[in-house]
Amino acid sequence: MANTFKVVSHDVMPASAGTPEDLYTCPTSPATTTVVIGLMIANVHTSQVTFSVKHVSTTSGGGRSATNTTTFLQKDIPIAVGESKQCLVGGKHVLEQGDKIQVDASVSDKVSVTMSIMEIT
Repeated sequence: MANTFKVVSHDVMPASAGTPEDLYTCPTSPATTTVVIGLMIANVHTSQVTFSVKHVSTTSGGGRSATNTTTFLQKDIPIAVGESKQCLVGGKHVLEQGDKIQVDASVSDKVSVTMSIMEIT
């Protein structure tokens, strides 16, 4: 098993406010598990914006996990002008094959996003 550290970034997103945009999709070939180590979102607009981060699961889980469920990691979080937010404070997040991280904001193309990950293949 190989562990590969990567940085995924978008200078501005989402393309359309109110429509979540894919930041990252966990590869299915080769079979990959991804650990999200950090996720920073910065406001590059001239006024406050809000953002949301979603985990779109394409996998089924056991126990209380639902199949193909979309969950919020952050929802409607305000960011003042020129500020940034760390989205996974004190924790990591695991993505399975085909799972996605999506970002949305109250204004299109006004948040800048950087995510640090480790892909396990």
